[in-house]
Amino acid sequence: MTSLAAGRRPGRAAFAGAFADRLLDLGASRHALACGLLVLLSLACFLPGFASLQPMDRDEPRFAQASKQMLESRDLVDIRFQGEARHKKPVGIYWAQSAVVAAAEALGVPAARTTIALYRVPSLLGAVATVLLSYWAALAFLPRRQAFLAAALVGACAMLSAEARLAKTDALLTAAAVAAMGALARAWLGRAAGRLPWGTVLAFWLALAAGILIKGPMVPMFAGLAALALSASARSAAWLRALRPGLGLALVLALVAPWFVAIALKSGGAFYGEAVGHDMLGKVGTAQTQHWAPPGTYLLVVFATFWPAAAFAAMALPFAFAHRREDGVAFLIAWVLPSWLVFEAVPTKLPHYVLPLCPALAILAVLAVARGGVHRGRPGARAVALLVPLVPLGLTLGLCAAAWRLDGVLPLAGLPLLLAATGVAALAWRAFADGHTERALAVSVLSGALLGPAVFGLTQPALASLKVSPRLAALREAVPCPGPEVATLGYREPSLVFLTGTDLRMLDSGAEAAAFLARGGCRLLYVEDRHAAPFAAAAAAAAATAAGAAGAAPPRAVGRVTGFNINGGKPVGLTAYAVTP
Repeated sequence: MTSLAAGRRPGRAAFAGAFADRLLDLGASRHALACGLLVLLSLACFLPGFASLQPMDRDEPRFAQASKQMLESRDLVDIRFQGEARHKKPVGIYWAQSAVVAAAEALGVPAARTTIALYRVPSLLGAVATVLLSYWAALAFLPRRQAFLAAALVGACAMLSAEARLAKTDALLTAAAVAAMGALARAWLGRAAGRLPWGTVLAFWLALAAGILIKGPMVPMFAGLAALALSASARSAAWLRALRPGLGLALVLALVAPWFVAIALKSGGAFYGEAVGHDMLGKVGTAQTQHWAPPGTYLLVVFATFWPAAAFAAMALPFAFAHRREDGVAFLIAWVLPSWLVFEAVPTKLPHYVLPLCPALAILAVLAVARGGVHRGRPGARAVALLVPLVPLGLTLGLCAAAWRLDGVLPLAGLPLLLAATGVAALAWRAFADGHTERALAVSVLSGALLGPAVFGLTQPALASLKVSPRLAALREAVPCPGPEVATLGYREPSLVFLTGTDLRMLDSGAEAAAFLARGGCRLLYVEDRHAAPFAAAAAAAAATAAGAAGAAPPRAVGRVTGFNINGGKPVGLTAYAVTP
């Protein structure tokens, strides 16, 4: 129903609230309809820009290139990037990506191995699965209507929307984590009965095995820390027997051990030295790859990464503290707090690390709203709720500034939808201020369904300066001889390797680059501007030496690309040189 306050404000706010109410009513009517609506929401949030977004340096093309080399070599055990072993993560994501690309090739998809969208399909499926599994997990705590709302908040999450479009581990990891935690929640909440359906038991152990194959110890850490905290509070771990740990651990071992044994034999133990000794322990001991940030960083960035639900989750914290001894609230706290503290303590910080904890925050927020723990009357509540419209407003201004600075244009194609997303987010704040907190949550989901297409579908394609590697790869296709040998001097991004070929040569000096071209045949060289002078000098010397040589063809500039290197955070310019027979 519409309150008196809302009744005094007929128009867009009331219409948006009524529309959101009807969607919640639909989701509450049947499980199948709820799942169908969640899939539609997920696809609306995740699909725009899925194919047009360039390979995002550096992690995404490293994963994709390693999967491509797995297909090229037909070696399903070892993981390599060009000639180097990539012993950082287990094999799960590479198997998933390779399977999708192999299926696409079998179906006749052209240039499947260099189509980054195909490598993103496992992430898309993982993100959709995360939303559906969040609904399943939420049903352990909430009735159908509120569980549907909690899952919809996960689907509208800004970070999940980004990870769905990246060929990395995190969307699949989050799906595995939510599946495991949903099963663990049923073991905890139903511990008085002492038994669980076999489907729930299998869901827990299969999710654990999948998580190990995707990203090693992360899912066991989430589940293990939560189980430890809950067992300590209950002064008993007997409730875990319902999960059939003997059979479950045997199942996990049977699923994960073959590859771990095979990679140990293949690498002579080097995989474990790199993955555990360097990658994992390195992140714990020191900040890797310039990703250091102080403790408390996640508490700040989550308001943007878990938008639009984060503001409501923050307002739910007093409710969580007051009801911390209730079984449901205790589980949600145990899901989030121990692992969050671990991430805050580790020097290396990346925003997506806490993504598997965010579904618990969404469930907690909806639970608090349903029980009156979040409302406009709390001190500072309206100010915190202002973050819902402020985030898309800030993103709109930031994208306009970036487009103007980098390309001298405004994102006119995406601007109307960006402004619409901001306007709908403002209506969500209005609903909250009018006392309709559940409606505010639902309307904020509608804003999220607009923001993803606005940013990735309409605005991102217009930012040509960010697409350096695709424009360089296009120059390769313009070389008037088939299959040129390609090298690069200065610019060493993995996206260029993925787009131009595994045999791309990374050169270190102007003299080496000049010698590469002097070998003749069909060759293409990219020279970054900071190496232009040494290369020019070396090329001139090589030309003087080769003067009069029969058939010698001097290199010629065949194109130039300027833009902005996201990974380095700096402008970049390259000139392409070619020699042809």
